[in-house]
Amino acid sequence: MPRSFVSCLGLFVGLFLGLAPAFGQQAGPDKFFDDRPPPLPKEVLSDSKLIARGEQIWKEQCAHCHGSKAYPGKAPKLTPRRYTPEFVWDRVNNGFRGMPAWKEVYSAEEIIGVVAYVMSDEFWP
Repeated sequence: MPRSFVSCLGLFVGLFLGLAPAFGQQAGPDKFFDDRPPPLPKEVLSDSKLIARGEQIWKEQCAHCHGSKAYPGKAPKLTPRRYTPEFVWDRVNNGFRGMPAWKEVYSAEEIIGVVAYVMSDEFWP
């Protein structure tokens, strides 16, 4: 196999693996997270009090950029069916590109509440 082909193939595979969480793939715990997410079992994500708190934070903070009435192009509209809870937690906690990290603003429980709301059936951007 030509060396340039192998180099290009390696670059492609590396880029694909780096983007995998954005397409709903489960990321390995040490590969993509600045801070490792806490355990996010279904029992936690289905807690009605957490979902309600997450909805409140969403409406106060997140909907400005990600909500249905946000200015087009300001931030991506969310498609939770493509995400894992760990992926949502990582983006909220650590930020991504132009999105700030919220770990200095909200407690771990509040961030888990946002994850629970976004991943819930009640979520509506």
